[in-house]
Amino acid sequence: MTSIILTVEAYLLVVHRVLQGKSLVAAIIGLALTQFLVQLFFFLHLGRETKPRWKLMVFGLMVMIVVIFVGGSLWIMYNLNYNMSPSQINNYLNSQDGL
Repeated sequence: MTSIILTVEAYLLVVHRVLQGKSLVAAIIGLALTQFLVQLFFFLHLGRETKPRWKLMVFGLMVMIVVIFVGGSLWIMYNLNYNMSPSQINNYLNSQDGL
């Protein structure tokens, strides 16, 4: 239930424009980190494991997966923004007028 509440809070912050600019980004990052911790303890049962080595392995795997997802998403968005920027599209279309 906590995970759903955190997701809905982030959604409502964006949809209702409660915050603007950097404060909105900071609030969403804070909610994301809180949700990360909630999922570590409640879904992965990280606090209840009897063997500490397994805790470290599970945590390391989760961090690696999150880094891959976040890094890959940012990389894709950066490349899409670079390749699909309006100025480049306009330049391309203007260069094609002579054909």
